[in-house]
Amino acid sequence: MFHPLPLFVGLRYARARAHRFFVSFITWVSLGGVAVGVAALIVILSVMNGFESELRTRLLALTSPVRISALPGQEVDWNALASKVAPIPGVKVAEPYAELQVLAVGQLEMMPLQLRAAAPVTLQELQPLLVEGNTSGMNDGQSLILGRLVAEQLGVAAGDAMTLLVPTVTGDGVPEARLRQFTVAAIFEAGIQDHDGSLAFGTPDMLLALGAARSGSVGLAVESDDALSAPDLARRVRAAVGEDSGRVEVRDWTQEHASYFRAIRIEKTMMALILLLVVGVAAFNIVAMLVMVVTDKRTDIAILRTLGAGPATVAKVFITQGLLIGWIGVSAGVLLGVWIARNVGPILQWLNDVFGVQLFDADVYYFTQVPSELHRMDVLLVAGSALLVTAAATVYPALRAASISPAEALRYE
Repeated sequence: MFHPLPLFVGLRYARARAHRFFVSFITWVSLGGVAVGVAALIVILSVMNGFESELRTRLLALTSPVRISALPGQEVDWNALASKVAPIPGVKVAEPYAELQVLAVGQLEMMPLQLRAAAPVTLQELQPLLVEGNTSGMNDGQSLILGRLVAEQLGVAAGDAMTLLVPTVTGDGVPEARLRQFTVAAIFEAGIQDHDGSLAFGTPDMLLALGAARSGSVGLAVESDDALSAPDLARRVRAAVGEDSGRVEVRDWTQEHASYFRAIRIEKTMMALILLLVVGVAAFNIVAMLVMVVTDKRTDIAILRTLGAGPATVAKVFITQGLLIGWIGVSAGVLLGVWIARNVGPILQWLNDVFGVQLFDADVYYFTQVPSELHRMDVLLVAGSALLVTAAATVYPALRAASISPAEALRYE
């Protein structure tokens, strides 16, 4: 005899639904609902991961993984500090860093700009973001790189001249403003409005000459090969600065841009919960299907009980049937979701070619392609959560089947 008995009977019930159309239809709807929910959840999480990775790449092109800046009123020997930081494992280079708030003077209006130092490594990372011009003339100390929105608002292009109003402080401590003219060497576009509409880059020597040490902030930009380990690197840098720790502040890029990634994490969590409801609806269908099967199989349950099967054995029969439907649906959803996540680009291109549907218009969005980054842990979490939901859906029908009295079920048979 086939053992265990609950597995044998449960599999037999699962295969014997073809002659009962309504129960069979609900079974297929339940299976399809689980598969669609799991696939949608995997695809959405992969696309969100892709957007997060793309955002991280663009943010790191505009800032350094770790920055060391002087606290207000403190004098720091940056050359000596750089010699302490350079030998730290994971540090690629420690470059001069400076920032200064200025006013850009246009033909019709003025707008505030954050002028940031662009050392050689930063210039190299900016190259992929350039949409106009080049950085070949940056060493002359008279050239700037502007964000696209800044250039549009000021009405300038690469090669044009522009004027900056630079706040300074005289030797007597009296604030004054100076007008300086610069050339727009290039224009970048990061796809982030806060940066494209407020940032400009110049050389470190230029910012020091404009008075960044007095009116702005100066320090060291610590570059690393692994930007994701920036928090650990920042801790090692804090330990290495020693007696200078009371005069400087060490921050990593995850602290400066925490709001962006916090928003993405919240969106991922909410999308996961919403799409998990699709699996929950499918689980309710499994409950309805199993309840109808229990009602239909009352006589069979009574016979099993009279032959010596206990309530636990009867419950396991229907748990087996429900788990089989749930596992098949989850497996199909995982396969479908992984395939779509790995082929989002070609699928959207096919939709565009066949139906003329363009999800991201290049005239409106910076991202013209949907980025997708499939994480194994996301797939495992989605599959595990869906299996738990479908397993929970089998509990009530199984308990109902186990509570059936053989005498009551056979009374009218």
